[in-house]
Amino acid sequence: MQATSTALFHKRVTSAGVLIATGIVFGDIGTSPLYTLNAVFHDRVITEDVALGALSAIFWTLFFQTTLKYVIITLQADNNGEGGIFSLYALIRRFWGKWLLIPAMAGGAFLMADGIITPPISVASAIEGLQKINPHINTVPIIVVILIGLFCFQQFGTEKIGKIFGPVMLVWFTFIGVLGLMAMRHSPGVFKALNPYYAWVMLREVPGGFWLLGSIFLCTTGAEALYSDMGHCGRNNIRVSWTYIKVTLILSYAGQTAWLLQHVGEPVGIISPFYHIVPDAIFLPSLVLATLATIIASQALISGCFTLINEAIRLDIWPRHRVVFPGNFKGQLYIPFINWFLMAGCIAMVLHFRESTAMEAAFGLSVTLTMLMSTVLINYYLQVKRVPFPVVMFITGLFLAIEISFLIANFQKIKEGGWITLVIGAVLFLVMFIWHRGRNIKRALTKLVPIENYIELLKRLSSDEKIPKYATNLVYLTPSGSSRMVEQTAIDSILSKSPKRADIYWFVHVNVLDEPYAWRYRVETIVKNDIYFIVFNFGFRVDPRVDYYFRQVVSELVKTGEVDVSERHEQYYQESAIGDFRFLVLESFLSFDNDMPFRKNFIMKSFFNLKLLSVKESVNFGLDPSNVTVEKYPVVVTPVVHEQLVREKVG
Repeated sequence: MQATSTALFHKRVTSAGVLIATGIVFGDIGTSPLYTLNAVFHDRVITEDVALGALSAIFWTLFFQTTLKYVIITLQADNNGEGGIFSLYALIRRFWGKWLLIPAMAGGAFLMADGIITPPISVASAIEGLQKINPHINTVPIIVVILIGLFCFQQFGTEKIGKIFGPVMLVWFTFIGVLGLMAMRHSPGVFKALNPYYAWVMLREVPGGFWLLGSIFLCTTGAEALYSDMGHCGRNNIRVSWTYIKVTLILSYAGQTAWLLQHVGEPVGIISPFYHIVPDAIFLPSLVLATLATIIASQALISGCFTLINEAIRLDIWPRHRVVFPGNFKGQLYIPFINWFLMAGCIAMVLHFRESTAMEAAFGLSVTLTMLMSTVLINYYLQVKRVPFPVVMFITGLFLAIEISFLIANFQKIKEGGWITLVIGAVLFLVMFIWHRGRNIKRALTKLVPIENYIELLKRLSSDEKIPKYATNLVYLTPSGSSRMVEQTAIDSILSKSPKRADIYWFVHVNVLDEPYAWRYRVETIVKNDIYFIVFNFGFRVDPRVDYYFRQVVSELVKTGEVDVSERHEQYYQESAIGDFRFLVLESFLSFDNDMPFRKNFIMKSFFNLKLLSVKESVNFGLDPSNVTVEKYPVVVTPVVHEQLVREKVG
């Protein structure tokens, strides 16, 4: 049923869906005309070969990278209706193994790094239009204030303001298209640049022409959002809206090229070619519209980062953070830690680079790496879908050739500031790798024991009234997915030290599925009225509110008679027939009794340090703090071999 509804959602084309796609999906790529050609001609005198070659290269980049790769091919790879690099990984890992997690983590890390540079460069490129009125204006404070306001607003959700995204962006795209047409009225022959020959001339004949690809790549930097936001808008809505948007983008670039051809031999200056083609009579309204468009573009990317991190958390490759759902819109979420981290990074970028032309050096390099990683994953997806091998190799080879060319051209940006996003992306990848590897090491050390060995002991403890009752229902969150096995630490918690007597012992396992949205569970009765095992199967985009769902399940079991509470004397004094709950969370720490090799020692110490920055397990699983007890236990990876103590004689 879910698969059918998802298929219908992606096939359906509605005016509302197209409008939403226009507002949510295309903000980043839609504001690229503000800065792409400005980056191409930064510190360069205008020449006809470069002007026509740049337009030609932009047109074919949009065709191959955006239209062919993402709109036609990648949008086919939906994981139960959802897109994005982690959804793609979850879709194919069962066929090709978990080694594909490496390119998935790299792609996600560099996409996150792009989220730190995109809002500053987008907003800066719009606000710097004020320099046409006042060349000496300091735009940095204005940019910082807008960014702070943007990030402060995230906690309230974007559901209401999101309703105006579509209409504003529709006006924006129509505006840049009409503006381009007006600018071309004196140079209608500019469309000859759609012939790839002009791109070839620029690359081969113009000195340093190949390195201009690093700036031309900026025209397609928002293409990844097409795939990431598929679950919000629907595949066909994105495809239909892209048809119109691509036309307006090409018209905008063509209009700017027409202006460039009229000023051959001159430098572009500090003002983007985009603002040069804006008539003076509507300059201020166009500046306001451009600013709104860049804020929407930034908003879309920030929301995309929240979704990206939430998926990474569910896939156990990122430390757990508190996730808030501020609105009723499907998929809308807010992660406070990530929000303030992004804000700090964006402000630091503005203060460091100060102007958009300088930011362009750090822009695009990280996105190129993300696209390369997505190409690797798409290659394996096409093989899973049994596409003929020669076709897969041709498609993969084509995209790899294009993206490697862009990557090489972007290498020149490293010394000019591109190293910043590379460092950020590398650090984010390292965080993912350490968290994933650390959890695997810790999971391997988790000792599971057969629960049947302890059934009689637990039954005896449950009925031994000489021992004070710890709780009516004692609940343990367990990593074991089997009702026959539980971790030794849980058994030790019940039986060691002061035994914990309870009427019923519950072992709860939370399983995160590869699909994004799922709310399923199963219950196994080990001993009626004494021991139960529950497995919750949640989608990786679902907030696992275990406390809430657990109470629902227990109430259902009482109604069906699977749990009999008739012999509980306390129920006559309690409002709830099922009694009180006590969730016991076992929290590990790295023991001093470890003697690990350097690499493992670095990973484990880093892992436990990252845990300090992450949300507590009780918060992550939505447990009421009044019902939670946390017990700590040591983790010993490689035991220390101690010297034998020698007793000294007294006197």
